Amino acid sequence: MKLLNHTLLYLSASLVLILSIWAVVFYFSMMEEVYDSIDDGLENYKMLIIKKANRDSTLLQKSRFDESNYAIRPIDREFALQATEEFKDTSIYMEYEEDYEIVRMLTTYFSTPQAEYYELKIITSMVEGDDLVADLLHALLWLYVAVIASAFIINNWVLRKIWSPFYQLQSELRGFRLGEDKIFQPPQTRVREFQDMNHTVAELLRANIAVFQQQKQFIENASHELQTPLAIAINKLELLLEQSPEKNGQAQLLANAIHYLERMTRLNKSLLLLSKIENRQFSKEELVNFNERLRRQVDDFEELLLYRNIHLKMIENAVLTRRFNGDLADVLITNLLKNAIVHNHEGGRVIITVGNDGFEIANTGKQQPLDSEKMFTRFYRSADQSSSTGLGLAVVKAIAQLYQAEVGYRYEDGLHRLYFRLTHLM
Repeated sequence: MKLLNHTLLYLSASLVLILSIWAVVFYFSMMEEVYDSIDDGLENYKMLIIKKANRDSTLLQKSRFDESNYAIRPIDREFALQATEEFKDTSIYMEYEEDYEIVRMLTTYFSTPQAEYYELKIITSMVEGDDLVADLLHALLWLYVAVIASAFIINNWVLRKIWSPFYQLQSELRGFRLGEDKIFQPPQTRVREFQDMNHTVAELLRANIAVFQQQKQFIENASHELQTPLAIAINKLELLLEQSPEKNGQAQLLANAIHYLERMTRLNKSLLLLSKIENRQFSKEELVNFNERLRRQVDDFEELLLYRNIHLKMIENAVLTRRFNGDLADVLITNLLKNAIVHNHEGGRVIITVGNDGFEIANTGKQQPLDSEKMFTRFYRSADQSSSTGLGLAVVKAIAQLYQAEVGYRYEDGLHRLYFRLTHLM
């Protein structure tokens, strides 16, 4: 969920809670004010009726509400002295509505100059609670819609403008790559927090660039300084081997030394390649046609395939093209194809299947599945491949992680299947 939508979600939930509490408080406050106003009106009307009754005794005969809103009936003195004035809600039949409606009624008591005691009841219409609640909820709903709409507008216009330095920084970081000549330029802003964030990110990138340059320099130096002595040592040992008699035991020792030095050379190259991949030193990309490169690698391995009598079949269900580093594409295909040939048996099969999102290389071999958890780890190799460096599939895994691709293994129909999917690339 985006930051702006996340903010709008919490804002909407908060507004629902606040408006609900406000509606309850407003309802009870308004009803209290309505009752106070109605009761004050009844008190004033009571005083007018009592004054008029003292002047006109005919009003004392009005014992029913009928067309008026008051009724008077005589009571005895003891009851009148003990009774208290009372306000209450009651219902009365309304001719116009043809139904009973809630009214406010005042029951009070008074006496005339002739020492006669009477009960006076006065009624008045009032706001119906159900209607009031319905109207309040209706108004509250429209208020909530208006507030949410306003919040949405503010969230998408005002907040987006406020957070624009953050999104600019995010865009800069997304397009930044170590090893490229592009200079990181933090967005300009007057907000202190964004300024601090830009400064912190810039300092962090500066430190990472410095470390990256040091590692890159070390890898380049190591590649040159280590490969040269190894090549010289192998050449000298090969000269000694040519000069040694075939039956001399030293010849075997020299051959073993050459073998281990050659393995060390391959190991050194693989480790340096892994370091370069992990340090993202292969930043140059181009549109790579994997079908063509697979066919080219198959041609390169043709002699080895013939020597081991391995039948290779290539199935092209689609043309697979993606933006990829060309050198890494060749390393990827070489390692997977070499793995399928080396771990095969005489007269075996290799099947290459190319699809829209990747390719799979399947091969015959041991009639049992391999350990998929360990086969992509560094220096893992089977017991019968002691000459292997154990880094071929580790390099494949590193390339997959670099391009956010998927690499995996499964054993199916007697074939060991290694697949490489490029679903995240265009």
